[in-house]
Amino acid sequence: MRISSAFHNIRLRSKMLMIYFLSVLIPVVLTNVIFYNITTNNVKNQKLKDLSLAIEQMRNEFMYQIDAVVGISSVLYNDSIMNDYLDQRYVDSSDYVLNYHSYITDMLEKYAPVYRAIQNITIYTNNDTIIYGGYVSPISQISPDAEWYKRLISSGTANPILVRNNLSITDPGISIVRRMSSSAGQNNFEKIIKIDLDPGLIKQVLSNVTVEGSVYLLEGDNVQYSSGKKYSEENSENDGIVFDEGFANKEYLMNWHLVGKFQEREVLVEVRKSREFVIYMALPNILVPTLIIVWFTRSLNQRLFRILKQMKRVKNHSFELIDNEETNDEIGQLTTEFNRMTMQIKSLIHDVYMADIQKKELELSRNQSQLHALQSQINPHFLFNSLETIRMRSLMKSEEETAKIIHHMAKIFRKSLSWGRDMVTVRDELDLVESFLQIQKYRFGDKLDYSIEVDPDVATEKIPKMTLQPLVENSSIHGIEPLKNAGFITISVRKSPGGLLCVVSDNGVGMTEEKRNELLQNLYSTEDEIGESIGIRNVYLRLKMFYGEHATFDLESSKGSGTSIRIEIRSL
Repeated sequence: MRISSAFHNIRLRSKMLMIYFLSVLIPVVLTNVIFYNITTNNVKNQKLKDLSLAIEQMRNEFMYQIDAVVGISSVLYNDSIMNDYLDQRYVDSSDYVLNYHSYITDMLEKYAPVYRAIQNITIYTNNDTIIYGGYVSPISQISPDAEWYKRLISSGTANPILVRNNLSITDPGISIVRRMSSSAGQNNFEKIIKIDLDPGLIKQVLSNVTVEGSVYLLEGDNVQYSSGKKYSEENSENDGIVFDEGFANKEYLMNWHLVGKFQEREVLVEVRKSREFVIYMALPNILVPTLIIVWFTRSLNQRLFRILKQMKRVKNHSFELIDNEETNDEIGQLTTEFNRMTMQIKSLIHDVYMADIQKKELELSRNQSQLHALQSQINPHFLFNSLETIRMRSLMKSEEETAKIIHHMAKIFRKSLSWGRDMVTVRDELDLVESFLQIQKYRFGDKLDYSIEVDPDVATEKIPKMTLQPLVENSSIHGIEPLKNAGFITISVRKSPGGLLCVVSDNGVGMTEEKRNELLQNLYSTEDEIGESIGIRNVYLRLKMFYGEHATFDLESSKGSGTSIRIEIRSL
């Protein structure tokens, strides 16, 4: 539920982007990356396999040529007639020449043209009765420092040995050398067969590769032939691909091996071509869905945003319709229904709300007129008695006291009849109350006394005009006047935790519980008729008008124990 709620709080545009990334972009990219890796790996593996096959083919071809030459050396090695001819001591040179032309020439010359790998065949011997020339040479012509000769002597075997001539490593000068056997019963002379391989043919065999690279023929760690860079330079490069093919099961090639080294960047040219192909294939797969989704998303987002924007205008009482093209999708239907709803709301506001406002204005005007009428009413009985008392007492007393009472009367009239302000300070309201009480005390003499208590902190707070005076008047007339004994009225205004607290209490005759309930019911009644207790109801109505539920009015009274009225205004 929490995940669903969080998803609902994401804006529509963000949701569309999430769908695009999770359902289109990431799957397409992953698919193309996987396809690219598989394709490039396959191309790379195939290329490496082709290189390996090429190196293996070169090794087999080279081994075939060497085997052919070794085979010829074996034929010569085992030829008893030739061995007899070379081991024979000749008294007459003509005998040697006759045998040379009849056998050696025919024997050796038939191999060189047939086997292209053979460049030259030379037989070395220390038989000094032989006339050297042609294919036969004296051993003394061999330099004692010749590497191949040293190896042949140190080997102590008649097996063929593959040796390198003293040529540069870019020319594959390779020879097969071996000792020849001796004929039985003959004086043994030292005989050596040396068959030189054709460097051009061997170079051609070792250069038959379809990719750029270097091929090395090594004996142990010594490079005997190089078709490219130096072997040490190739070893210093870290990105090379190496193929090493040995010559197994060949004793004369046991320590030889063929090494191919290729630069990876050259080998992977085809891989890079496949990479470009994959990229070109991936771009349409990404761009086309992206453009389609952006097009659809923009259409949805713009139309929904237009509806949302218009809804906010409706909230601010702007009832303009959305320019809607006739579309049958859900957004088009939503726009149509929104326009219909806007027209209905506008009609209801003009037909119902405006009529209700007019009704409220009329009712407010009537209540205001009634309030002004209530405010302008002053108890005729009070004015009559007060004026009569002043008249009678002025005849009996000096003018100073009469002037004082007249002063209070003038103050009451002035404050009561100045309707320009609805709100007055607590100090002004209590000043009016004190003037009223002074007049009442003048009437009742010692029968009436009062106390006014006010918190200095609330003296400047404002309350509706004549909030306390009608209550004090009600206590004086209905509470104290019927009382036989002396009466006392207390007015208290102080600050409370909720705001302002006003209490008017007396020790007058009070009222029964039934009378109290009836009075409160009349106060809370919504009827416009004004009956008895006009002063108290006037105060209650004005409190509700100014403060509503923030003002509370409470009345406590019991028969013979007086009355207490409590007003609390919580909006201060």
